[in-house]
Amino acid sequence: MRKIKTLLVDDEFLALTLLEGYVAQVPALELVGKAKSPLVALEQLHQHEVELLFLDIQMPGVHGNQFLKTLHDPPIAIFTTAYSEYAVEAFELGAIDYLLKPFSFDRFLQATNKALATIQLNDAALRREAIPAADFLSVKADGKIYRIACDAILYIEGYKEYVKIVTTERAYITLETFKNLEILLPAPAFLRVHKSFMVARNKVRALNGGMLEIGQTEIPISREKKEELVKIIFPTKHNL
Repeated sequence: MRKIKTLLVDDEFLALTLLEGYVAQVPALELVGKAKSPLVALEQLHQHEVELLFLDIQMPGVHGNQFLKTLHDPPIAIFTTAYSEYAVEAFELGAIDYLLKPFSFDRFLQATNKALATIQLNDAALRREAIPAADFLSVKADGKIYRIACDAILYIEGYKEYVKIVTTERAYITLETFKNLEILLPAPAFLRVHKSFMVARNKVRALNGGMLEIGQTEIPISREKKEELVKIIFPTKHNL
């Protein structure tokens, strides 16, 4: 399992110590630096490829939210602060979560899991974007080999030993593996939205609570990845 490179920024020694202890309890995180000011944090960002940033807001000189605005390609950020009034701005800046001091390890872990889910989703998208998209799939079903146009696929449902490929014309049941289809149908055209479902992004008609509407079918969307998936499928601003 690869480690997520993590940087802590807080002007309070006790806060840094607490965060460092929390990070040490999460095997997926690797602490690459600590900073008591944004200027020191900037040096750390130049020295390390930081993927996750825990960032205080009220600091001498440059506040954390102002610092984040200056970064050209910022890491995923989780704000840690004693002031609730900055929450709206934090989310407008793209922060994945907002921890209000004092916060427990459970609350820290909840925010961290959201960040890890987003990073994993981004990793999968990058891997799949590196593979050229196919125009057709060749699958065996009903004793025949079919050529299925990828732009006709609505969604794919995975079962224990087979998958169902649903197109605009019909459904195909095949022994092809779900994982292999996920590789052959790379993002962003196709997205895995649930452990058992992959959808064609341009075929999604609407989001209704925790369900995506594709034609007359409702597809469940993973609660852990919902926020990030909604941003990809519905890139314009929304009121969810």
